[in-house]
Amino acid sequence: MSIVLYHHPFSRAANMVWMLEEVGEPYELRYVDLGAGAHKSAELLALNPMGKLPILTDGEATVTESAAIALYLADRYSYGTLAPRVDDPARGAYLRWAFFAPSVIEPGAMAKAGGWTFREGAAGWGSHDAMLASIESALSHGDFILGDRFSMADVVFGGTLRYMLGFKMIEPRPSFVAYAERLAARPALQRAEVRNAAVREEQGLKPR
Repeated sequence: MSIVLYHHPFSRAANMVWMLEEVGEPYELRYVDLGAGAHKSAELLALNPMGKLPILTDGEATVTESAAIALYLADRYSYGTLAPRVDDPARGAYLRWAFFAPSVIEPGAMAKAGGWTFREGAAGWGSHDAMLASIESALSHGDFILGDRFSMADVVFGGTLRYMLGFKMIEPRPSFVAYAERLAARPALQRAEVRNAAVREEQGLKPR
C-alpha cells in the first residue's frame, strides 16, 4: 500500500480515517503509542518535527496537518469530485471553510473554554459570537458546505464540529446538530468509526 497513516484513535488522526474512507484508496494504519511517547521518536520526528499526529505518507510524499492531508487526498485521488476543480467557482468556498475549522473553530472554542484574555482584533479567530455566526452562515446553503454537494471540506469542517459537539465545547445549535447527524449517516464515516473502534479494542484503549 502506498498510503500510510500514522494513527492513534484518540488523536486527530481518527478523522483522517474518515478522509481515507471517503477517497476509497487502499491504506495502512500504523499505530503510534502516544502513551509511550512514540510520537516523539526519531522516526516520527523525522517525518514531523512537531512530534504530533496525524502524519500521512504516500510514496515519497509526507503530509502533516489535518486540513493539508484532507486537501492533498482529495486533489490527488478525487479531483473534481471530493475536491472542486480549480476552475470551479465552488473551489473558493471549499478552501475557505476547510481552513476555517483549524484556524478559527479550534482556537475559538479553546479560547472560550479556557477563558483566554486577548484583543479580538489581534486574534485570527476573532470573537466567539462571530465564529458561531460564521458556522451558521456556512451551513445555510444546503445539506453541506457546498450546498447539496458533499466535499472533503465537510470532512474537515464537519469533523471538527462533530468533535466539538461531542465534547460539549461548542453551543449545540439546531443547524449544527442537524449537520452532524447528516454526516453521521455517511457510509464512509461509519466505516471509519468501525476501524477506529477496532484499533481501540486491539490496543486495549477504553472509549472516552
